[in-house]
Formats: sequence, structure tokens, C-alpha cells
Amino acid sequence: MISELIVEMRVRFVWVGKSGERWLAEGVDEYLRRLKHYVSLSVDVIMLPKNMPKNDVERLKGMEGEAILGKIAPSDDVYLLDERGQEYTSEELANFFQKKMSASVKSLVIVIGGAYGFSEKMYKRANGMISFSKMTFSHQIVRLILCEQVYRAFTILRGEGYHH
Repeated sequence: MISELIVEMRVRFVWVGKSGERWLAEGVDEYLRRLKHYVSLSVDVIMLPKNMPKNDVERLKGMEGEAILGKIAPSDDVYLLDERGQEYTSEELANFFQKKMSASVKSLVIVIGGAYGFSEKMYKRANGMISFSKMTFSHQIVRLILCEQVYRAFTILRGEGYHH
């Protein structure tokens, strides 16, 4: 379990586009507020022009990838949320965070890409991939799931009752 001391690792979420659904945004905001009691946390929202080339998927992924890479430092430990990623139980995800903290990772970045996934450049930059399920979720819902699961992981590490 982590101590009551403030965790030195910084966690950043990077995702493409703002949430269009108010109820989802409120849920995300609630878990972000809760998480700030456990870890230094920030969110970078990548806003892309509305006239993006939707008929050229590879170009679109490339543009999104470049915008995301512009928010990532060379020293960041970067994990993509991707259907091909490692699946974890909630306890295993907590252990993932514990291992990162024990390894003195200073900045852990978790990225949710656009509707068509990531560019090859993003896959090459990533330190790994995480999957929440074999099912497909909207990018809006995944934000809420990410925030809740990271919150759950930190409550597990602190031995708090939220998990049960």
C-alpha cells in the first residue's frame, strides 16, 4: 500500500476532443476531483480543427498523433488505451501504478486517441498499451471509465473501502 504521503509521480491524461455529453463531463470532473487527493493529475485535451480529413483516416490519425506528441515529453512514460493492450483487473491496475511509483517514474501519461485509433508514430512512442475490455466503448465513455478505474486503483493502494 502507498503511504499517506503525497505521491511524487505525476499522472496526465491526454485525449482528443472535448466531451459533448454533460453527464459524462460531470462524471469525469467528479473523479478528477477525487483523484487529486492521491496524485498530481492533469488533463490535456487535444482540440483539432473541425475541417479534419474524415475520408483520409491515415492522415487524420497522423494529425492527431502529431498533436498528441506535442504534449508528451521525451521522459514521459506513455501508455495508450488500445483494444490490443494489456487487460488488468482493478487490483492489477493498482499494482501497475505501484510499480511505476516504485520505479520512480516522474510522469505517467495515459492517452485516449481519436475515433480511428493511433498513428504508427504513436505506437512507436508508447511504452505500452492498456485495454479496459475487448468490447468497444465510445471515446467519451472511456474517459469516465479511465478516471474511475485510476481512482479505484489509488483507493486500493491506500486500503480504502471504495473498492468493496
